[in-house]
Amino acid sequence: MDKSLAPGLHIVATPIGNLGDLSPRAAEVLRNADRILVEDTRVTAKLLAHVGAKVPMIRYDDHTTEPERDRIVALLGDQIVALVSDAGTPLISDPGYKLVRAARAAGHDVHTVPGPCAAIVALTLAGLPTDRFLFLGFLPAKAKARSDVIAEVGGVRATLVIYESGPRLSDTLSALAEQLGARDGAVTRELTKLHEECVTGTLAELAERYANASPKGEIVIVVGPPAEIATVGDDVIDAMLDEALQRLSASRAAAEVAERLKIPRKRVYARALEKGGKN
Repeated sequence: MDKSLAPGLHIVATPIGNLGDLSPRAAEVLRNADRILVEDTRVTAKLLAHVGAKVPMIRYDDHTTEPERDRIVALLGDQIVALVSDAGTPLISDPGYKLVRAARAAGHDVHTVPGPCAAIVALTLAGLPTDRFLFLGFLPAKAKARSDVIAEVGGVRATLVIYESGPRLSDTLSALAEQLGARDGAVTRELTKLHEECVTGTLAELAERYANASPKGEIVIVVGPPAEIATVGDDVIDAMLDEALQRLSASRAAAEVAERLKIPRKRVYARALEKGGKN
């Protein structure tokens, strides 16, 4: 055992496609762990073979019971236990947070070995604002539940990041386009792999592109934030209207001012009528 590694829970990020993305530190932890918690032993076995690790694996997923979790926590006092997901960073749309919470409650150390995360990789490729983003994981499969979630987050001024599968992609893009309107978006798939792809466009364009397609591979949808609505005071509107109404009807003046200020025409037209403008 590597004496530099302390007992406890080690959260280890693994590649999302390209095995070359596994960090040397992650490989070292996997080789020297006493136990490795995995979602699918078949998937992780390939990774362990790649780094030359021969470590017992324990299945850990959403179906792990509380007694099973307690038995794992009991190991952390004197053993190095690594937690991995099938791909990417554990706990990001994967099971694990309950184990971290239980480990801390029992007084054990929790360490993290950062690395690949599909949500972050997709954000770097999409060319959309990244100063604020909201990760939604997988949207519900049923149309009503999915619509409710989209409605709930539709007004959030942040870029949205959504995981999706090929068979559900078309329905999800159509729902997003219908409820969120003309926003920019991106569909990324096969990230870090040979056939990595990032397709950008409006949500409507993306929905049309994938209407009759069910692409393979794991998919991340990125949706740009809603357009900024400028806060314009009545004094600014009135000043511009005074000039426009000298040359134009109330309707045409309102349309011109609304376009220049990028605000709703209805608001400007109401001000124009108050000023006695004529249609």
